[in-house]
Amino acid sequence: MTMARYRTMLELLLGVGILFKGCDSDVKCRNDDGNEVDWLVEILNYSYDIFSPGQLSVSAEYVIEYIYLCIVRYILYKLPKVKSNGLCYLYMDESTNGWQVSKKQISSTSGALANTLKPLLDFYDRKTEGFGYMLYNDQPPDPPGPKSVSASYGHSKGVVMLDRRTGVWLSHSTPRFPKYRNKNFWPDSGSVNGQTFMCVTYSYNTFKDIGLQLKYIHPYPYDSDIPTTFPNELRCVEQRNQCFPKKEPWFRVQALTSWNGRKFTSFAKYTRFGDDLYSGLIVNSLKNNLYVKSWGKMRTAGPLPSNCSSSIPHIVYNVETIKIPKPKKSFNNTLDHSKWCVTPDGDWTCIADTNREQSQMKRGGGAICIEKRTAANTFSSMVDSYEQCEPAPRRLRAQTREL
Repeated sequence: MTMARYRTMLELLLGVGILFKGCDSDVKCRNDDGNEVDWLVEILNYSYDIFSPGQLSVSAEYVIEYIYLCIVRYILYKLPKVKSNGLCYLYMDESTNGWQVSKKQISSTSGALANTLKPLLDFYDRKTEGFGYMLYNDQPPDPPGPKSVSASYGHSKGVVMLDRRTGVWLSHSTPRFPKYRNKNFWPDSGSVNGQTFMCVTYSYNTFKDIGLQLKYIHPYPYDSDIPTTFPNELRCVEQRNQCFPKKEPWFRVQALTSWNGRKFTSFAKYTRFGDDLYSGLIVNSLKNNLYVKSWGKMRTAGPLPSNCSSSIPHIVYNVETIKIPKPKKSFNNTLDHSKWCVTPDGDWTCIADTNREQSQMKRGGGAICIEKRTAANTFSSMVDSYEQCEPAPRRLRAQTREL
């Protein structure tokens, strides 16, 4: 009878492992500790007859907990160079319940970015079969350059890496990141301003849809190696000038499911969309007011004001100052190059790549959004002040938000 109970529990654990697919691919989002994802395999390597019934029950709880903690996504917020070296960052994933201050620096060879990029950095040394990648940035590193990219390309930055099982889409806001085929991946210019990174692990098959989203964003790939057997949609984007939508609609909204089942929504607009990403697309889908954080050093005539127009269903506010809880600091959007938005009365948070600026209405761009209360509360609490909507020509002023 006891042996039957052990066998039943082992079958349950094996079933859970199959249900959650395990975490046995190298290409995935990883935290500061490398976040070993083969922990489930270690547990299942033990013979069931070494456990007592009580021990086996506890072990089952641990297995389920570690399956849940298998990193499928994280958000990094690199802090600006204010009373620091500009390399500190905050970290958030499913398990952190908000921001944690990383003990590593963003440029560390053992931090979250380095651990995530390891398959790419290893590929530079040995061409791993069955691995592909694409690095895109409207401000690419030099080399390979160019110093400026045509405005026909999207205002977008990111890393795509995948093998035949899983892959990573790392969307970020950092110019010249990562360096070109260099294990010292962090650019010297990257320490000055605040930046955001969002990493999500997806199954291999999802990269067909990701390729279609990138087709609309129309990014500038400065380095890539996509095998001929990988999704044609990614290979298309790799071709630069040859891959963009040819007919309306000039936008695409796609539901994406992470490797472990978390739902995301990807928004993408092509240059011919001709409108703001936030007030022209995202706010219509999320059906809630938006606080939008974008770059504060845009051209004088270029910034779009907060939008309270009756032509859109909800208000889009420009965030002007940001406050962070760990450590307690406030800073202006002129020091923060990150791009994100949050629904103050809802559960949505989006990490984006485009600013609220007139010229960027005519550029491709996108956002990855997650509906999760913890993330939304965390980002909402960072809004220190925002730009009011006032009729022209009265001067716009900051309105401090009550939190």
